[in-house]
Amino acid sequence: MSTARRRPRSRGSHAATAPTLAGAASLGVRSALGGPRRHGRVIAVFPSAVYLQVDRSAEPAVIALTASDAVRPPNAIVLAAPTRQEPFLAVREGDETFVGDGCALIGGRLRVRVRRWWDPTPVLGPLSLARLSHGERALDAVTGPWGLSGHDGPKNLADACLAGDLAHAVDAAERIVGLGPGLTPSGDDALSGLLLALRLLGGAVAGGGRAVWLADWLGAAVTAHTCDRTTSLSATLLHCAARGQASVEAAAVLRGIAGQDPLLPAARRLLATGHTSGADLAWGLLLGCRAALALSAGRPAAHGGGA
Repeated sequence: MSTARRRPRSRGSHAATAPTLAGAASLGVRSALGGPRRHGRVIAVFPSAVYLQVDRSAEPAVIALTASDAVRPPNAIVLAAPTRQEPFLAVREGDETFVGDGCALIGGRLRVRVRRWWDPTPVLGPLSLARLSHGERALDAVTGPWGLSGHDGPKNLADACLAGDLAHAVDAAERIVGLGPGLTPSGDDALSGLLLALRLLGGAVAGGGRAVWLADWLGAAVTAHTCDRTTSLSATLLHCAARGQASVEAAAVLRGIAGQDPLLPAARRLLATGHTSGADLAWGLLLGCRAALALSAGRPAAHGGGA
């Protein structure tokens, strides 16, 4: 996620006509954007992104508007403007919004019209166990400490996933939902990475059905009652991950693991995002990769759980 939140300013008077920008929207937010207009509000403003909470909406309940050069989460509408053009300069936290009919309107300050769509679900297969093992080793070589390093919960989750132990995996996953500070707590970012890797890598490799099965149950567990357990933005991203919808940066790492793109540059870009979000996601992707490999090969992994 973006850093350096902008200091709130006085609301002042709205412009008579909101400027209109074109945007490319993720298919992950199509249900919210394609339906009738719903009321909402701005819940966070950064120089490169704005987050909109949509009232009375099934997931996605939060939609991100991002500059063209910003991190692209799976719930994003990407504007045809870079950060240096300050597309969100007039936007304030608490501003009234309307989302639907193919556009997002923020008061009289900004209108975004969707002109095209992009798919947040990368296609990775078919994938051999040898390729998956090579990708796991390469990702392991560049990942390091993350937001919950040293906590017992993630190690318990890793051990259970590697063994295919559903009951203990669900218990461990539920214990780290919402764990950590910020709009997207470290525990949630790690769970998103885990769900993505289990579903997408497991679905791409021969014998990966157990990994996908584990993703189904974990996804259902961690997205249940998320509005009471974590932030609205993080809940939306967990729902996206449970469906296999990834940020552009996480999708690039998954393609790197699959041998479709260079892995190291993609991993470094992911690790550089946010304060700990990139490292948290990378830990989850690595764990999911290891679990998919172990479950597909039908044997315990040699790494243990200490990513």
